[in-house]
Amino acid sequence: MPQSSAQVTAAEISRIAGVTRATVSNWRRRHEDFPAPSGGTDSSPLYDLESVRTWLASRGHTSAATPSEELRTTLRLRAQSGGGGTSEGLLLLVLAAAGHSGKELTAATELSDADLVTHAQRDTVAAGDSVPAADPVRFEADDATVLRALYACVRDEGGEAALRVLAERELEDSAASGAYLTPAPLADLMVRLIPGSPSSVLDPACGGGTLLAAAARRGARELYGQDNLPVQARRSAVSLMLTAPEATVTVRAADSLRADAFPELVADAVLCNPPYGVRDWGHDELAYDPRWAYGVPARAESELAWVQHALAHLAPGGYAALLLPPATAGRASGRRVRKELVRSGALRAVIALPVGASVPLHVGLQVWVLQRPEPGGPERKSVLFVDTAAEASAGAAGGTTSGRTRGVSRSASLDWPGVTARALGAWRAFTEDPDAFEGEPSVAHAVRVVDLLDDVVDLTPARLVRASRAEVDPAKLSAEVDATRRDLARAAKALARAAGHEDWSAAGAKAREWRTATASDLARGGALTLLRTVPESARGRAEDDGSGVRAGGRAVLTGSDISRGSGPTGDPAELRGATAPVITVGDVLVRAVVGEDGPMARVAGEEDAGALLGLHVHLFRPDPKRLDAWFLAGFLGSEENIAGASTGSTVLSVSPGRLRVPLLPLEEQRRYGEAFRHVHALRAEARRATRLAEETARLLAGGLTGGQLLPSREAAEVRGHGGDSPR
Repeated sequence: MPQSSAQVTAAEISRIAGVTRATVSNWRRRHEDFPAPSGGTDSSPLYDLESVRTWLASRGHTSAATPSEELRTTLRLRAQSGGGGTSEGLLLLVLAAAGHSGKELTAATELSDADLVTHAQRDTVAAGDSVPAADPVRFEADDATVLRALYACVRDEGGEAALRVLAERELEDSAASGAYLTPAPLADLMVRLIPGSPSSVLDPACGGGTLLAAAARRGARELYGQDNLPVQARRSAVSLMLTAPEATVTVRAADSLRADAFPELVADAVLCNPPYGVRDWGHDELAYDPRWAYGVPARAESELAWVQHALAHLAPGGYAALLLPPATAGRASGRRVRKELVRSGALRAVIALPVGASVPLHVGLQVWVLQRPEPGGPERKSVLFVDTAAEASAGAAGGTTSGRTRGVSRSASLDWPGVTARALGAWRAFTEDPDAFEGEPSVAHAVRVVDLLDDVVDLTPARLVRASRAEVDPAKLSAEVDATRRDLARAAKALARAAGHEDWSAAGAKAREWRTATASDLARGGALTLLRTVPESARGRAEDDGSGVRAGGRAVLTGSDISRGSGPTGDPAELRGATAPVITVGDVLVRAVVGEDGPMARVAGEEDAGALLGLHVHLFRPDPKRLDAWFLAGFLGSEENIAGASTGSTVLSVSPGRLRVPLLPLEEQRRYGEAFRHVHALRAEARRATRLAEETARLLAGGLTGGQLLPSREAAEVRGHGGDSPR
């Protein structure tokens, strides 16, 4: 098959060969026949792709690039040669290809260039009406390489994987800013804050469709989205059609505040993560808009415009959940609108999230839960305030992440199960009986409407929840502090024992070297089996070895569970329609996304057995007669190994088949495995001690500032303060 000459970087060579960048640099120095640079600069040379592939093949290095990485590379090379005007057509093609069987997709990849272009052109016609602002598609002969890579990616990894690659490129090429994904755990929390089972859901700033996808997992069947960026609207439409094929999806590209695409829509629920701090949102031209039932938002209050836009699209009694910056709760310019939202009963709850829950990562965002008042409905006498900001980040005690993955890491490493449990527990108890709700000191407090309607109308949860701390019984708090301190002391002793283990020694003057094999090679040889969860949209294209089951009521093990060292905490609803492997003791579990603090791999224990494999976890099932599980986990999860097998630009994804394992006798594997088991125990004890230290400090600080605990008089006298008060 003829292919255009193209140039690749050393980093791309490493991905093609499945080795580290350091290995490529070593090849350049040691092998005189390594292809000479054909372009670029001395510091960033470029190499002819075909020459590189020929050299690799001569040395037995077949391509280790995943289909998604091949697609990413061909897109870059196409743009490098002056093409790349097919982004919209490729989105349509992903949607069309996802409806084909594996055999049909394979047949497409084997067509000649001319026939492939014709085939792809025909495929996009049927999907054209489904995507917002889709112009007529015209593929050219030079697009054949990209088309072939796209069909292969959809066949082997599913439509969502191909869509992610296209979205990366299109968002990079656009001049857009502020286009951020809502983290999946946060999207799930916002959906679960909507009581009942809403059938129709609107997101007027839908971005990539994360919130609507979460609503679909919870049973929504009519999904409406709008976004000001055409690239986001198109991506959202295609993504939702792939992940929620049973739902009716309608997405439009336009500014929701200035050009509402659904003026007559009355939805059961509204979910929204709107843009923040926008001054040019249409304040002057929309001054008399009927949506401003609670007051005209000030120019600096675009967020309160989005709040009222959401309420205007709700059926009476319907709920909305919006993610908003904390300034919305207390800024002076929004006081009048906030007062009317509280007075009318439209505002039901404000939930403060920990810093790092979502972009912007340095700000503790808030979820506002609203309900459109019903004519003649019950009087709303109080508003719920929840402060989950005290939930410690699992990675807060240490560890760093790279700049491009820091956003993913900080959100993923939060204790989302803890945050979700506190928020939902308080909200559900409040909605069941608002008048009888007792709250939880320092966490949740219901404030009477009349007490909120002062000159400021400050709705900041931390301030309002703090007032409930005086209700804590001093004796109970003191007993809780003592119990936690005892647990901390035991954890500290266990950590010291784990740190004192010395079952290793120096290798000698030089580091040890060994022959390695990729996980794909080991799988082909029968030494291990590589399993993954197959989303509903990918079933029929992926081979089924009978090891998976349809998601039901079982717990789900997630990537965050691996990094935190917890048992399975995932929600089975996220796997609705998917076929997932059942985890057994001895399986090696590797996180599929890089960036989150904590270990990348672990061996499944009794607490994991019977759980379903999450969407973002790879499962390696070793043959115990040939591979030791802990040896395998230790090397698969090493930093260098993960770096060499990771691909992506914004989010780094691990290609499991490219991970490398040393070829060692089983007895020697077991010695390494025992050492890795001790490393795992050390991490676990460190996490436990850190968690208990943070909890002890929180209880002590809260008790001292809340008046329930008194400092030791003896300690004060030692410091020379005696009992005197400050002057």
